[in-house]
Amino acid sequence: MSTPFWCVFIAALLIYVAKLPLAKAMKEEGKGYDNHDPRGQQARLTGFGARAHAAHLNSIEIFPLFAVGVLMAHTTEVFGWWVDLLAVTFVISRVLYLWLYWADKAPARSLVWVIGLLCCLLLMLSPVL
Repeated sequence: MSTPFWCVFIAALLIYVAKLPLAKAMKEEGKGYDNHDPRGQQARLTGFGARAHAAHLNSIEIFPLFAVGVLMAHTTEVFGWWVDLLAVTFVISRVLYLWLYWADKAPARSLVWVIGLLCCLLLMLSPVL
């Protein structure tokens, strides 16, 4: 499997890694993890729990863009160090993004988010570059 495809796999796993602190925050909210109404419980979270929820949702939102970018590069047979670098940089940006969101470092988190988004867009444009 190619480096970009491994990165898609890792990015998919990061969606669920992002869920772990959210589930912990929900459990610690007071009455444990409410499996009957988890979305309602998530909506009531504040502080770290709310940030964990937002980080998890953002991981879901950005994943399709990245996966499409990798697939566009692959189906147009654009391979090489540039595509590999963009894919790896995206994964690194997502790991940093999660940590920065959980740590409440908003300005740095936004910068890292932009880097990840640029990686996705450049992957999509790789056939014409």
